[in-house]
Amino acid sequence: MSELVKKTKGRIKQAVGGLTGDKRLKQEGENEERAGRADAVVADLKHAVKGAMKDAKHALKQVSK
Repeated sequence: MSELVKKTKGRIKQAVGGLTGDKRLKQEGENEERAGRADAVVADLKHAVKGAMKDAKHALKQVSK
């Protein structure tokens, strides 16, 4: 499930839990939104590492010429 979907589902659950007074549903929504944010951070980190590896590879090719 994508980060955005998790965050959105979490927010909806929080809203429904708040409106209905269901503390468990509200907490579940908070946890799900938090998990979505964590997934987004991991995806950003993976992207940054891949970019750094690509840059390092390019730099090594330039140095070895």
